[in-house]
Formats: sequence, structure tokens, C-alpha cells
Amino acid sequence: MKIENRERIIKLRKLFYMVSVVIAVAALVLFLLDLTIWGIAVVGVFALWFLYFQVADHQYIYFSDANNKVLLRYYKAIRFGGGEYNSIEFPQYMLQNAFFENSMAGKMSDLTLIVKTKRGMAEYPSVSLTALSKEEKRKLQGALNAILGI
Repeated sequence: MKIENRERIIKLRKLFYMVSVVIAVAALVLFLLDLTIWGIAVVGVFALWFLYFQVADHQYIYFSDANNKVLLRYYKAIRFGGGEYNSIEFPQYMLQNAFFENSMAGKMSDLTLIVKTKRGMAEYPSVSLTALSKEEKRKLQGALNAILGI
């Protein structure tokens, strides 16, 4: 099974950058019209807009369980500067548990994978599933539960 949220990430990025440009132009116009207080307020709105996307942590997700391997690729969708691309890959038999943690009434969720290695149990860093649809989250959870035999 493959799960990928490329289309949704493209839409989110377009929305973020288009609204950011509109806010920046509005702030510039307000400063040029000598409405400094309103310009500062619009800059504050941009700060809240940016903060929302940083806290929500929308990530591109690619999941595959083909060839008896679990493959999870992810990276932060809204970022400035260099991108940090991450990948998790291991044989299916190594998977010991998968924790789905929901917050903010299920709007934000994280996935933590625990695998058994030669040295003991290892926990991968949490991956944000916020940018996945409910259906994609359900499919991902079903695929991991099938691997775990649950």
C-alpha cells in the first residue's frame, strides 16, 4: 500500500505563500500610507499566520509497505532555508509498535514507530501526520496494524 499527500502539500504551500504575499503587500501599503500602527498590526497577523504553520507542522508524507519493508519519507512542507529530508526504512518484521498521538481534537496527530534491533528497542522520532486526510490516516493506521497483526 502506498500513501502520499503530494497534492495536498502543493495546495497548502500555494495557500501559505499567496496569503503571505497578500499580507506583506498590505503591510507595505499601510507603511507607505503612513498608517504605521495598522502596518504593525498586519505584520503581527503575518507572525501569527507563520506561527500557525510552524506549530501545525504540515509534512509531506510518503508511506509504502511493499517488498516486506516499511518505508516512510517525510519533510516539513512550509520551511525557509534548506530543507531537511528524512526517511525511515526497515523490514516489516522489526516493527514492534506504532503510536498514533492526537492533539487539538484530532486535528494534529503524530506517529511514533518502535522497532526491535539487535541492541534492543529503538524509537524513531515522531512524524507529524497533520497534512494527511482522515482517510489517509485511517489507511496508514490499518496498514501498520496489519503488519503488527492487530
